[in-house]
Parts: sequence; structure tokens; C-alpha cells
Amino acid sequence: MNFIKIIIYKFLFLSLLTTSLLSDNHDTTSSSTNKKEEPLPLNDPFVGDSSFTGGVQIISNNETSEQERKKIDLYTYKLVGIIKSEEKSFASLINADGEVIALAMFEELNDGVKLVDMKQNEAIFQTEDSYLIMNFKNQIRETNEY
Repeated sequence: MNFIKIIIYKFLFLSLLTTSLLSDNHDTTSSSTNKKEEPLPLNDPFVGDSSFTGGVQIISNNETSEQERKKIDLYTYKLVGIIKSEEKSFASLINADGEVIALAMFEELNDGVKLVDMKQNEAIFQTEDSYLIMNFKNQIRETNEY
């Protein structure tokens, strides 16, 4: 009688073990034919963010011509990061195309626009006759001194 009980227990144990092993097996050929591809989003999430569509807010203390503003390439960029250390400091700028530029201290963005100072939340650029202070809210103030 004990011999029959042992055989029945082994049979039940093996049947439970094989059903659990077979239940983990996934058939990849039948599931791939039933899958449909999802459509791609209309906008590219890696191009940039929507803050560029609003444009740059310019806060000016003195009157400057529109031609001077077109010459300055700084208005097409947005400040995205400031990295300060005792040896070197950098400001990270990004344009509407998603191109990132890292400027070191006293390096020129273009002719006549040079990074001269950085604070915790703003970068200060020097032009020929004024200073441009750019903050993280995409605002650029033009002042005679800082």
C-alpha cells in the first residue's frame, strides 16, 4: 500500500511540475504575427521644448535699434545650465534646433559677445557698449553695468 501511495505522490508532483514549466513557455511566433505597430508621435520629443515658440523676452533699460539685436546671436539661445568651479566655469546654451553650446569664462559666443561673469541663476555677457544678463526664464536684460 505504501508503494502505491509513493507512486501516486510522485505522479502528482511530476504532473504539477510539468504544468508549471509549460505555463511559462511563451510562443513568440504566434504573438509577433498578431502584434500591430503603434503609430509614431507627430512631434519629435528630442528636438527641443515648447519654450522656444514663445520667443525671448527682452528687458531693456536703454533704447537700441532692431539692427543691433539682429547682429547679436545671443537672442536665439536659451540658458540651460551653469557649472562653476574654482578652476573653470561654463555656461550651457541651447538653440531652437537643439544644438548645445558650452561656453567657458571669457569665451566669445560670436564677435563682440563674450561671457564675463556667472551667478547662481544667470549668465552675464559683455557686448561692445553694454552687458546682457540672461536668466533661466529665457529673459535677457540689457544694462550699462552689472
